[in-house]
Amino acid sequence: MKTSLCLALLRTPGHGLLSELKLAVPWGHIAAKTWGFPQGPPVLCLHGWLDNANSFSRLIPLLPQDFHYVAMDFGGHGLSSHYSPGFPYYHHNFVCEVRRVVEAMKWSRFSLMGHSFGGTVAGMFSCMFPEMVDKLILLDSVPLIVDSNEMENLVTYKRRAIEHLLQVEAFQKPPSVVSLEEMVQGFKKNRQMNEDCAKLLLERGTTKVGTGVTLNRDRRVHSAENSFDFISKELYVHSIRKLQAQVLILKSTEGFSDVRRENDTKKEPLYFMVHMLKSVLKEQCQYVELPGNHYIHMEEPHRLAGHISSFLQSKHKTPARL
Repeated sequence: MKTSLCLALLRTPGHGLLSELKLAVPWGHIAAKTWGFPQGPPVLCLHGWLDNANSFSRLIPLLPQDFHYVAMDFGGHGLSSHYSPGFPYYHHNFVCEVRRVVEAMKWSRFSLMGHSFGGTVAGMFSCMFPEMVDKLILLDSVPLIVDSNEMENLVTYKRRAIEHLLQVEAFQKPPSVVSLEEMVQGFKKNRQMNEDCAKLLLERGTTKVGTGVTLNRDRRVHSAENSFDFISKELYVHSIRKLQAQVLILKSTEGFSDVRRENDTKKEPLYFMVHMLKSVLKEQCQYVELPGNHYIHMEEPHRLAGHISSFLQSKHKTPARL
């Protein structure tokens, strides 16, 4: 696997931002931004569905700056290249992107911090490459997505994903140009976030065109259901037994509990996943509930910073597990 690295220095006094990165991949590049100490322990940060690396711009400056933080834009998001025509955005592909990034950074062991969808990518990577991940931090997220009816619904999910891809390809049209204010209001409504956070994501997620802006994201990136890998309870338990990382879950009390928002009040799968993590990992797993919404890491990052800082600075002790 060959992934090259292009570094563009962009120092920003007072914000701890060290640089912007472009990592060459077969379909173009993966964009990323970094903070902290380049020679420090590495932490790769993965944003949520339809967000971008700016998701971490308020949190990371509050964390210990003797670590090296890299926040990447997933393919089709932010400033990263879109996938080649004809290729879908599947969960497994995003996990592969993480592997490409750490290869380019020449990291053999590192920590992962993921928000929402980024947390499920981080979780799957940690199960697939357990020897590479030191610590796993999940922000209003879980390591994998359990569907109690996965076996019954699996074919339906896969069919929908293919039909969506073909539909988008069949009706190609120029991206809509709207005013920045209209875009901000749409973000506030759809993502349940405040205006300042919406503007922060749109800084990296849009391109100015005339008097308005267009979204940078690929139109194939639409519904999370079309990209997630839903798994059964049995496969979930089998997968988390592979974990070697220490795990910290910071769950927002007003955050999301299910990928399908219409099912968000049904918390049984969430409770099952957390219970099994604690049962399997024991003291390797910490679970903390905090008051706030799904975007607490952007709107109230100080609520999370102390927990994350202590977790990152703690010594790694891996107890023997049967």
